[in-house]
Amino acid sequence: MKPTGKKVLPGLLLAALLLAGSIPSARAQKPAPPQQPQEGGVSISVDVPVVMLDVIAATQHGDILTGLKKENFRVTEDGVVQTVTNFGPTDAPITIVILLEDSRVFGGYFSAYAKYWAEPFFHNLNPKDWVALVAFDMKSRVEVDFTQNKEEVRDAILHMYFPGFSESNIFDAVTDTLDRLKEVQGKKSILILASGVDTFSKHTLDKTLAEIKQTGVTIFSVGVGKTQIEMMDARGQISSTSRLSFYQAENQLRTFAELTGGRSWFPQFDGEIPGIFQDLVASLRNQYNLVYSPTNRARDGKFRKIKVELVAPDGGPLTVVDQKGKKQKFVVYARQGYYAPKEAPVN
Repeated sequence: MKPTGKKVLPGLLLAALLLAGSIPSARAQKPAPPQQPQEGGVSISVDVPVVMLDVIAATQHGDILTGLKKENFRVTEDGVVQTVTNFGPTDAPITIVILLEDSRVFGGYFSAYAKYWAEPFFHNLNPKDWVALVAFDMKSRVEVDFTQNKEEVRDAILHMYFPGFSESNIFDAVTDTLDRLKEVQGKKSILILASGVDTFSKHTLDKTLAEIKQTGVTIFSVGVGKTQIEMMDARGQISSTSRLSFYQAENQLRTFAELTGGRSWFPQFDGEIPGIFQDLVASLRNQYNLVYSPTNRARDGKFRKIKVELVAPDGGPLTVVDQKGKKQKFVVYARQGYYAPKEAPVN
């Protein structure tokens, strides 16, 4: 495979008041030894007035910003600044579901790439990380339940030879997987390897997005259709309607990730895949956990919008520069909101 060609910065410098020194890229560091999973993890508590967020900070090139402090984060809920009461890096082992498209849609092309691209993901995992495999076509099915035996999951993928149905109900697959994860403790995430195409799910897109907004699971998406669709488009072999459908599918995968504080990738070449999974695992291992008690205590069941920003310790703009002094734009990945608890009706 070809290398990604992506520059790995040896260090990122924060040029901000009271905060000096090196903020190294996560890929330039050896991950800390995995520890036992944290109870609770990424969650929205409905019984006590506490919101917990896992946040990823990275440059526009994808290099992770490590070494940030609590005073570098500003959290607002519906535009109102919140007080972060607890802060720290998350160091629990990864607990992730690989949600793999396994259908005959597009002649099985998408499924073939999903299975092929899954392989490099395992090279970035630690022995104590937990992985489950869920495949879907017209229905989702658990191929391998959570295990620390990565070879068991890889073997299951290798033995998925022939897709069974020409359907790809990703909305149902996502909601079913989120429902199964309600019983799993700790910091949880989903890696979607799919085209994003939905044929006839019982869940609509709106209902799927509503359920995603209520979960504490972080979703990462890797779209498998860009290469073939763009090649066919260049040859005039695809209609404008079909092309728009595939672009919509990509947008759905992107939205799943954005709503939950995850990241999404749409590679065009096989050589991009190792770097993508390296970025994904680096993101999971270098999240910041922020906890706050909302100033709005109303139990109205309404959706509260959350915004997380990086700032200098004095509250002003934060400047990130590389070792050559060149300014770097950065991105903050965090859950976009949650539903407030709703007061039970009085009989």
